[in-house]
Amino acid sequence: MAPRHRPTPEEAAQAVELLLNALESDADIFDAFDRIRPLHPKDNTFPGEVFVRLAAKALAEGGVSPSDPISEDGLVERHLPEAAFRGRQNHKIRYAVLVAAATHAGVEVDLLEEVAYWGTDDFWSYAGLAAVAWIRAVSAARGIPVAELCRRLRDTSVA
Repeated sequence: MAPRHRPTPEEAAQAVELLLNALESDADIFDAFDRIRPLHPKDNTFPGEVFVRLAAKALAEGGVSPSDPISEDGLVERHLPEAAFRGRQNHKIRYAVLVAAATHAGVEVDLLEEVAYWGTDDFWSYAGLAAVAWIRAVSAARGIPVAELCRRLRDTSVA
């Protein structure tokens, strides 16, 4: 049996770049996901953990803290209008959104325990959508144009 592919730092950087390029140019996020999908190894959370760290960096870049918070209430509805979630999908996006916030706070979340329960191989896409939502939320709350925030995030490594 061939060894499983282990994602490289270059692939992590490529996933981030594809997502940031789509956000920066206001392109269709799902088109970006189509280009990111080949980087995702079957039965692996990658690049989900990379997107969680990207969202955490966006929160840090926006100065989000207990003394200067951004509300999670309505985050998905306001900042992901192109996505619709039903049933278990609501749980998945909420989990990804909260994992990003917890990561920003310094909590190391056990992704595998939760996503194994899902019985699907789609955590990476929910983490990507959560990153999009948080980046747009930071942009709106802090008055930083999305393109500028993307440039700032590109300058800090998350891979």
